[in-house]
Amino acid sequence: MPEPLRSVLIANRGEIALRVVRACKELGIRSIVAYSEADAGSLSVKLADQAVCIGPAQAKSSYRNMNAVISAAQAYGADAIHPGYGFLSENADFVALCEAENVGFVGPAADIIRRMGDKIEAKKIARRAGVPTVPGSVGAIAEYNEALAVASEVGYPLLIKAAAGGGGRGMRVVEAAETLENDLREIMSEAEVAFGDASVYIERYLTDIRHIEIQVISDGTTVLHLGERDCTAQRRNQKLIEESPSPVLNAELRQGLADAAVALCREVGYTNAGTVEFVFDNIERKYYFIEMNTRIQVEHPVSEMVSGIDLIKLQLQIAGGIPLNLRQDDVVITGHAIECRINAEDPDNNFAPRPGTVANFRAPGGFGIRLDTHIETGYTIPPFYDSMIGKLICWGIDRDEAIARTIRALDELVVDGIITTAPFHKQILETEKFRSGDFNTAFVAELLSSTPATADQ
Repeated sequence: MPEPLRSVLIANRGEIALRVVRACKELGIRSIVAYSEADAGSLSVKLADQAVCIGPAQAKSSYRNMNAVISAAQAYGADAIHPGYGFLSENADFVALCEAENVGFVGPAADIIRRMGDKIEAKKIARRAGVPTVPGSVGAIAEYNEALAVASEVGYPLLIKAAAGGGGRGMRVVEAAETLENDLREIMSEAEVAFGDASVYIERYLTDIRHIEIQVISDGTTVLHLGERDCTAQRRNQKLIEESPSPVLNAELRQGLADAAVALCREVGYTNAGTVEFVFDNIERKYYFIEMNTRIQVEHPVSEMVSGIDLIKLQLQIAGGIPLNLRQDDVVITGHAIECRINAEDPDNNFAPRPGTVANFRAPGGFGIRLDTHIETGYTIPPFYDSMIGKLICWGIDRDEAIARTIRALDELVVDGIITTAPFHKQILETEKFRSGDFNTAFVAELLSSTPATADQ
């Protein structure tokens, strides 16, 4: 029988490392932060029970160095490794190495990560589970004639997607038959270079869509969902603002999405926290599975705020063999939550990264306000990693209150010495289109194109 975790190595940085440190402390678990030389002075290193440097600033030599992470876990006697998000969190080879070295992993098994990380295999699993998928090829497309056959059935525009892609990368829209052969050849070549896998598949390109996802948590027997998150406010396929519940779903659609996510988890035998992602066709009001993230996501606090459930604690408990003590009826969604991803970027300069030293920092406060961040006055943001410096999550009794509270909190936030995207988030929230809830994934691009000062160059 597995025993509850006594010590955990946190193989990540920034706010998620700090988030896991705090959850460990509340559960009486010894926290060990694995950090790079660039993060030696970070808040997670300061607050952890122990810390170990695993390499230089470059992620490939530290946070993505599988042997360094495993060795640190073994040297410090960690029962398990929490990968956070990004870096090694969805690396099946790393999880297989953990399994071989008898080091626990806070997440699903290597085989599940590998299967769900392959977009073609994931689509097949979804179909077996009875989950709707975007019309298109069933398997990988190997050559032009296969692509042509799918195109004649599905119609244009099409979307060619790399099977191993993610994060908005490895995709190409095909508007007409004349460019199909060349587009197919180019995206396969790009996929091979970027992901080491040239496999691609083809789907109908839906033009008026929302991005909606379901948070799931499973102990291997019980599978629960914590409602949906609407991540439609995006820039270049990167999420900017997330909210829960979605402003466009009725009760029937909401239940259908949740049931589909749970069915998928049961089909694959999923364990720990994950997110099942869907596109929602605004025109036909239908949803389609697109992928599953086999890790905790950046936007998980949105689900925590409306459910009152600590997902990181549940992750740690499940990894220690403690079954969920919740039933689906115990999960009650209350109110509305909005999350803004605050980045050290300059919206007036094509969102160029702006690392630097925080001269003065003031966090917003008040009822319903949560700021997950690792920055403090005097902290120097290193230039080597993702530019996100924090997540502002605001809860309200309804969507209008949540929007008003988020705008108020953005006004209170002070991060002197660097440029952040906080003013741009406020600009989005104050638009009539966002307030109405009636928008799609093209909304932010349209807003930028109509605002010369912040338009992409």
